[in-house]
Amino acid sequence: MRIYLDNAATTPLHPEVLEYMLPLMKEHFGNPSSVHFHGRQTKALVEEARKKIANVIHASIGEIFFTSSATEANNLIIQAAVRDLGVKRIITSPIEHHCVLHTVEHVCGCHEVELEYLSVDQFGALNLDELDSKLAENKGMTLVCLMHANNEMGALADVKKIGEICKKHDVLFQCDAVQTVGKYDINVNELNLSFMSGSGHKFYGPKGIGFVYIKGDNKISPLIFGGAQERNMRAGTENTYGIAGIGKALELCMADMVEHKEYITSLRTYLMKSLQDRIPNVKIVSPEDGHYCILNVAFPKNEKSEMMMFNLDIHGISASAGSACSSGVAQASHVLEAIGLSADYQAIRFSISHYNTKDEMDFLLEKLEEIL
Repeated sequence: MRIYLDNAATTPLHPEVLEYMLPLMKEHFGNPSSVHFHGRQTKALVEEARKKIANVIHASIGEIFFTSSATEANNLIIQAAVRDLGVKRIITSPIEHHCVLHTVEHVCGCHEVELEYLSVDQFGALNLDELDSKLAENKGMTLVCLMHANNEMGALADVKKIGEICKKHDVLFQCDAVQTVGKYDINVNELNLSFMSGSGHKFYGPKGIGFVYIKGDNKISPLIFGGAQERNMRAGTENTYGIAGIGKALELCMADMVEHKEYITSLRTYLMKSLQDRIPNVKIVSPEDGHYCILNVAFPKNEKSEMMMFNLDIHGISASAGSACSSGVAQASHVLEAIGLSADYQAIRFSISHYNTKDEMDFLLEKLEEIL
């Protein structure tokens, strides 16, 4: 048996998305910038996908731009906000994805931009009173960069409250919604978002395609120059098959969202309670009311738990460690360090999809007991 429990890293391609994309790859090869029949035919696919995404997040079609990934989208937002919108301060948190943290560090290091971090508690919850106080200091135009759901532990931010605070102080709010697009209802207007990013491969779409929402009154320049594609916002021939696929994937996810959420939540709850009952001294890192697809679990560190990732893989279970390896050197997770998880624990993230089953959860529990 081979079990995939790393859906927060990437999801499998939905079979209907593949079926939708294959004929397009064979027949719709025109360049969407060309004015002839073949170009117009492909351009229509791009605009159809744009409309689907705009409708799902309640944006205007003119506010959606396609990128190669959410990483590119976040880079575009952060760098353009400083360059074009006069941002002099960025407020973020220590548990953001590295594509945000590394970008704000780079931008603030290259420009006279102040960088501040909010406090988080042991469950990854942000101190929003602190955000309100910081913004009340009025240090000039500020960009607030806070993710909707943390990718490692699944902590959900109160994006509505954050949007209200940002609106109150008339500052920009950028939200990395990679883990929540297609899994939660998102209304960019109700949430007072200035910018938002998403990525197709997180909701059963193809890799290599993402999108950015840019609120209409935020006029910024491109990150990539050299062409007039995406209404002059991103140069380069569009990834038309990927764009068609991301639109289809989001459409399918939203159609089944309520059903999938209920089913996945039941698997997550079963796994969490079973781990607590069957594994001594286990620690649930994820908040109970966190993202329903993500369960981060910490085991007391010993010679058995330190090799757990490898042993799980040997037993046919794909999950994600709470630490990353670079050139063979273990590096502590910045998220788990920020929430104060003791170094005496080894954390593993199990991220679940509607393709998983209760039998797979039982198999995982059985193998964890064997390994430990």
